[in-house]
Amino acid sequence: MIQPCQTPLPLKSGDLLRVIAPSGRLRERTALDRGIRIWRDRGYRVEVAEDVTQAWGYLAGSDVTRRDRLAAAWADPDCRGILCARGGYGGMRLLEDWQWKPSDRPKWLIGFSDITALLWSLDRAGFAGGVHGPLVTTLSDEPEWSCDRLFKLVTGAPLPPLQGDSWVSNVATGKLLPCNLTVATHLLGTLHQPDLAGTILAIEDVTEAPYRIDRLLTHWRLTGALHRVAGIAIGRFSQCDPPEGSSSFTVEEVLRDRLTDLQIPIVANLPFGHDGCNAALPVGVEAILDGNTGELKIV
Repeated sequence: MIQPCQTPLPLKSGDLLRVIAPSGRLRERTALDRGIRIWRDRGYRVEVAEDVTQAWGYLAGSDVTRRDRLAAAWADPDCRGILCARGGYGGMRLLEDWQWKPSDRPKWLIGFSDITALLWSLDRAGFAGGVHGPLVTTLSDEPEWSCDRLFKLVTGAPLPPLQGDSWVSNVATGKLLPCNLTVATHLLGTLHQPDLAGTILAIEDVTEAPYRIDRLLTHWRLTGALHRVAGIAIGRFSQCDPPEGSSSFTVEEVLRDRLTDLQIPIVANLPFGHDGCNAALPVGVEAILDGNTGELKIV
């Protein structure tokens, strides 16, 4: 069984959550405000960092500013969860000279895409509570079942399995590590890479050409990292196919070529990732990947 060092208590109505922008700059406030309203309608108190709309180039403020936002939310004894405003790029920059400080009340950290850097770093430090799920700016685009799944997860309710398509049969049980493939690849070999041995790797990506997906997965193979995982759950690889008529493999052909010879269970077309339903997945908990039925189950 997976034994996280510190696990946050389930959220309840009235709990305080903080919205921060640890990565890319916000492009507009409308989607952010809609997402905040959804959390508040569920009974949570939501505070938004005063400088959440700050911009420094393509980043939501300088590294110092964004790191201070994260540190303040993590250190606040009244804050029960950290909601990331959007992805983009910049989360990895915060990890330089960064350490998660032990807390009597560890917190939920919710986001995906570029937020992978923070989620994996949190897991590497021995904290449960990371959720690979909708950002504040994407939450209002989620269907009702996906929103309900997120709130079930953070309140400790059981999660229904996700259904995909079996590519390689057999069954694997291990720690679930959801991620954006590009961001996770750049964490390999760093101090913030979780232990991959026996894990179920859940991957997604967006706007990466098939040859770049090939290059990322080949890097995983050459480092030996891919040969350590017990199973692979594949979400959505959106806007990744080549232009019509170009001389290229499709992204599915690349994924099958680089993964299906590993002789581990693989389930594809699961409903998480960009540009569509983004089912919330807990980071670092035990999961079962059933390559016979095409299901991903959270234990």
